[in-house]
Amino acid sequence: MKLTIERAVLLKALGHVQSVVERRNTIPILSNIKLEAKEGRLHLNATDMDLEVAEGVTTEVGAGGAITAPAHTLYDIVRKLPEGAQVEMDATGGDDRLTLRSSRSRFTLSCLPTEDFPVMAGGEMPHQFRLAAGELRGLIDRTRFAISTEETRYYLNGIYLHAAERDGIDVLRAVATDGHRLASVEVPLPDGAAGMPGVIVPRKTVGEVRKLIDETAADIEVAISETKIRFAFDDAVLTSKLIDGTFPDYERVIPTGNDKELDVDRKLFADAVDRVSAISSEKSRAVKLSLANGTLVLSATSPEHGNATEELEVHYDGDNIEIGFNSRYLLDITQQIEGDSARLSMADAASPTVMREMGDASALYVLMPMRV
Repeated sequence: MKLTIERAVLLKALGHVQSVVERRNTIPILSNIKLEAKEGRLHLNATDMDLEVAEGVTTEVGAGGAITAPAHTLYDIVRKLPEGAQVEMDATGGDDRLTLRSSRSRFTLSCLPTEDFPVMAGGEMPHQFRLAAGELRGLIDRTRFAISTEETRYYLNGIYLHAAERDGIDVLRAVATDGHRLASVEVPLPDGAAGMPGVIVPRKTVGEVRKLIDETAADIEVAISETKIRFAFDDAVLTSKLIDGTFPDYERVIPTGNDKELDVDRKLFADAVDRVSAISSEKSRAVKLSLANGTLVLSATSPEHGNATEELEVHYDGDNIEIGFNSRYLLDITQQIEGDSARLSMADAASPTVMREMGDASALYVLMPMRV
C-alpha cells in the first residue's frame, strides 16, 4: 500500500473511526485501524466488536493494499503535523510496518496482519428509512441525558427507538430513562419505518452517531434488523449491535391525571434552581418547590452550608403544594426545553411530575420527586 493524502482529509476520517477504539484492549488487533487503499480511495475501518465505523476518502493511490495501524498513535501523529501538510503513507516493505512521511518528519509504526482484523457480519436489515440530520440530532440530544449508567440494568443503558402513535398520528419515538427521570421525544414516522421492531441503541453508539451528525447536512440513512442498526452518512457508515433486552413498559409510569399545573418562564426557573442548589449538599442536590397563590418559592437546606430561598411569580391556581426534586435532574430537563415557557403537571409530593414545553407536544419528561 502506498498513497499520498492531505493532512486535513486524513485527520477528519481518523477522528471519526479512532474514537470507537477503546484505550485498553485485551485483544491487540482491536487497538488498530484497518487501512485499505484501492481505486483512488482510502478506506478506514475500526471496531470494538459491538460497534464498527467505516469511512472512505478520495486520495492519490500509488499502490493498492491493506494494513492495520495503531489507532490512537496514528491519530496523534497526524494531529500534530502542520496544517496543509501532505502525508505519504507507505506499507510496501512487506514487513508489517507502516511508514509515514511529511516534509522532514518520518514515522515508522509496527502493524498487525489484516487477516486478524475482525469483520462484523452485516446480515439483512429489512427496515430502512431516512431521517433529516436535525431530526436525529433532536431525538438524541433531548433524551440521552436520561440514559442509565447502571450496568446491572443493562436494558436501560441506551435509547429505545420505536414506532408509536400519538393522537392518531404515527411517530418515531426515542425514550430513555434511568428510573429517576424519563425523556420521550418524537418526530413524524419516516417512510419505511412502519413495522420496525423496537430497538435499544447502546449509549456508546449514541455518542458516536451524535459526533458524526455535526459534520453532515444531508439526510441520514437508517437501517434496522432485530440485532443491529446501521447509520449511513456522507462518507461514513456506523454499524452497531443492539442491546439484547426488553425495555420496560414506560407508558405505565407517565401519569395522566396530574391536575396541578404550573406554567413558568423556563430560563428564570432554571437560573433560580441553579442559584438555590448551590447551597444543597453534593449528595442529595435537593431543592424544594413550594407553590401557593401564583408564587413559587424555591428553597434548599444543608446542615453544612445553611439555607437559600428564591421567589418567582408564576401561573398557578391549584391547591398549595410542596414537592422536592434533585436539582441536577431539574436542570437537565429544563435545558432540553427549547421554548420560553415550561409546564409542570403535578399530583402530589410523592407522585411523578410531568414536564413539557408549552405548545410542543413532541417532547415529554417525567421526573420522580424526592423527600426534602
